[in-house]
Amino acid sequence: MVTFTQNYLNRVRELLSHLPMGEIESVVDTLYTTYAAGRQVFVMGNGGSAAAASHFVCDLAKGAIVEGKPRVKALCLTDNVPLLTAWANDTNYTNTFGEMLKNYCMPDDLLVGCTASGMSPNIINAMAVAREFGVHTIALVGYSGGTVKDIVDQAIVIPSDSITQIEDVQMLLFHLFASALRVRIEQS
Repeated sequence: MVTFTQNYLNRVRELLSHLPMGEIESVVDTLYTTYAAGRQVFVMGNGGSAAAASHFVCDLAKGAIVEGKPRVKALCLTDNVPLLTAWANDTNYTNTFGEMLKNYCMPDDLLVGCTASGMSPNIINAMAVAREFGVHTIALVGYSGGTVKDIVDQAIVIPSDSITQIEDVQMLLFHLFASALRVRIEQS
């Protein structure tokens, strides 16, 4: 078991060493610009990425609070289960996040999507809706990025085909983003 554990952690360490630092800083800049403009951040994902998206919104909405400063306006599209399942049931699952986004988004808001494959139809559809509404888009994707990396404004590709390790890195990046945003807010 020690060999498996050591190999797993070594693979995650290797993934982290290949992340694009400039793009990560650019995402932090975009988050801060969105915050400073008083705009909203929407986050979405499926499966484990949905859990990471929800956790990220918690970190933005609570963990990034700075006394005396406006709070981050963040909403996770996966957290409204009745609305999510209504759209899935009454149309199809592809429409879930895009239709929900139409209810809330405004130009210059930000949509963050995480998908291990980069091929999730509901994420792809929501990114198209975001573009229609003038919403900036960011994706955290695995494998080679799939379709999603080519249709968003900013993409961080986690170069792995292991869904668990892609999700490990997504969560680490989300923690980094929220922490960096809090520091920027403190310094503003």
